[in-house]
Amino acid sequence: MRAAILEATESLLARRPFDKLAVAEILAAAGVSRASFYFYFGGKHDVLAELVRGAVQSGHATAESWTARAGGGPPEPALRRSVTAGSELWRRKAPVLRAIVENWHTDPQLTELWTVLMAGFTAATAERIERDRAEGVAPRGGLPADHLASALTWLSERLQYLAAAGVAPFDDEDVLVDTITGVWLAAVYGSPPR
Repeated sequence: MRAAILEATESLLARRPFDKLAVAEILAAAGVSRASFYFYFGGKHDVLAELVRGAVQSGHATAESWTARAGGGPPEPALRRSVTAGSELWRRKAPVLRAIVENWHTDPQLTELWTVLMAGFTAATAERIERDRAEGVAPRGGLPADHLASALTWLSERLQYLAAAGVAPFDDEDVLVDTITGVWLAAVYGSPPR
């Protein structure tokens, strides 16, 4: 039943904004009773939170091409792979990820969830920037790594959201990947993509 509720909610999010979605619609789509729904979830915000956790868990793996990169090689190919994988994740999970971006500030649980998840990406990014600076791959100095990482992480979240919402020019995946990769390369390494 839990899986049916999650699947039904994700399917409904592809057609309706989260803030317009009623629990009754989830019940009907999942074919479960109200009592069964509330046995597993405290409300629709809990369902969204679980869907987001599942999507973002795979998101951390997509970022590892760059964040866990061994030293020595050029950063651009690994960064581009990470951005491309992140873009593919956003495309696959667009309804769920759009819903959290549009609603994370409307519920304390969602606010905490999204800020903690984004902080995880930011921390991994800051660590990579610091390692690359220490190894001479990225220029030393400039903005503190954690500030730069936070700006890049939230910028990428916004551009991925715009792509998921079908906003041009970011609805073109090549433009999206080139833009995010280019901004990160310039900000972290001081060089545009080749």
